[in-house]
Amino acid sequence: MADAMSYLSINNIEVIYDHVILVLKGVSLQVPQGKIVALLGANGAGKSTTLKSISNLLRAERGDVTKGSVEFKGNRIDQLTPADLVRRGVIQVMEGRHCFGHLSIEENLLTGAYTRSQSRAELKESLEKVYAYFPRLKTRRTSQAGYTSGGEQQMCAIGRALMAKPEMILLDEPSMGLAPQIVEEIFEIVKDLNSKENVSFLLAEQNTMVALRYADFGYILENGRVVMEGEAADLRTNEDVKEFYLGLSSEGRKSFREVKHYRRRKRWLS
Repeated sequence: MADAMSYLSINNIEVIYDHVILVLKGVSLQVPQGKIVALLGANGAGKSTTLKSISNLLRAERGDVTKGSVEFKGNRIDQLTPADLVRRGVIQVMEGRHCFGHLSIEENLLTGAYTRSQSRAELKESLEKVYAYFPRLKTRRTSQAGYTSGGEQQMCAIGRALMAKPEMILLDEPSMGLAPQIVEEIFEIVKDLNSKENVSFLLAEQNTMVALRYADFGYILENGRVVMEGEAADLRTNEDVKEFYLGLSSEGRKSFREVKHYRRRKRWLS
């Protein structure tokens, strides 16, 4: 995608953990305003690390961006604190939900508004907006978050991010551990938030088929590098994507051991 369209821009970043382990190797990607961009790849490809390099949560895991830059709305943000980024409207929803288990659903949601100065009436209005998108949360508002289902906790985590009035949400593995029906429900809500609230999304996801159905554009990571990018509709029909990630090709399902698959893999990583 052209730089002129970029809202969030990651430029040739390199990430190293513990001053030794090179995880990202020159990753570049763009997220236009008002779009959903999917970051795809197998476990360990570097998807979560890419999101944390944007939200500046790497240092908590002894990681550092050693090369490149991250820009949001034309300004560099890679030296800001995570709290400063939240105030600027860039918010990460972590993999695994990370709700406060001892707090109620509503108390969890209210923590998302901590950085905002607003009246009681504005806070109530924000809560009602979250409940309008996540009706399940309204019925469970007084329930302790730790005793709600995985799907409800994921909704709570996204709702908490929404309370901070985000412009860009970094959504990490939203489908992890959830039933297919709940995954569809959550992705439908993400699409709604994108179209109605104009929230841009960069989502890291292993579920390639679902992610590409809802995204506008996609990047595929492999071993810390972007190996393919394109419009989501094009990636959905791409033979390499179908065979390498879904085990399917125009000739039907294939075994990983088949020679043609290895040839594709060689071409993919070259």
